[in-house]
Amino acid sequence: MTEMNYNREISPEILTGLQQDAKAALTEIIEKGRLKAGDLFVIGCSSSEMLGSRIGTDSSMQAAEAVFTTVYPLLQEHGIALAVQCCEHLNRALVTERTTAEKYGLTEVNVLPQPKAGGSFATVAYREFKDPVMVEDLHAQADAGMDIGGTLIGMHIKPVVVPLKISVRKIGEAVLICARRRPKFVGGSRAVYNQDLL
Repeated sequence: MTEMNYNREISPEILTGLQQDAKAALTEIIEKGRLKAGDLFVIGCSSSEMLGSRIGTDSSMQAAEAVFTTVYPLLQEHGIALAVQCCEHLNRALVTERTTAEKYGLTEVNVLPQPKAGGSFATVAYREFKDPVMVEDLHAQADAGMDIGGTLIGMHIKPVVVPLKISVRKIGEAVLICARRRPKFVGGSRAVYNQDLL
């Protein structure tokens, strides 16, 4: 098996494209998902897929950093907390700020994400967060999220999880799937629903 070069140089044009895609996608998600200050957002991201390779085969710290340093400040600007999902090698544990873990009553676990176990995006998040902590799961408390490259984040979002269709279909070469929660419908045939919550 060939050793991956996580720190290889990615062209400035590709990195700029990743940043533009990520910013456009997240801006639209915040608007269409009606996200607000105090919400929790989850991201799963395959840097390999963003660069056109199969997930887990071509990890890039540079690509991960380009996207993370674009989306995290935008979420902070809106007062939205972020949790970043690791890959299946860490059982999809997440990295978040300690204040977020405390607010949501999340269980801390002891592991440090690495490009080969956790993924480049989670590794960058752990490095960039002010006071990072690893947590086992979110107990389905996220309000919305973006799955960059087929990382499977749905289990972290509050029921009912619904797809969120936006105009941005890919970040780099990675397929982008977005989701948000909507409140469950209750009642029977006479029930009337709040259209603003659909």
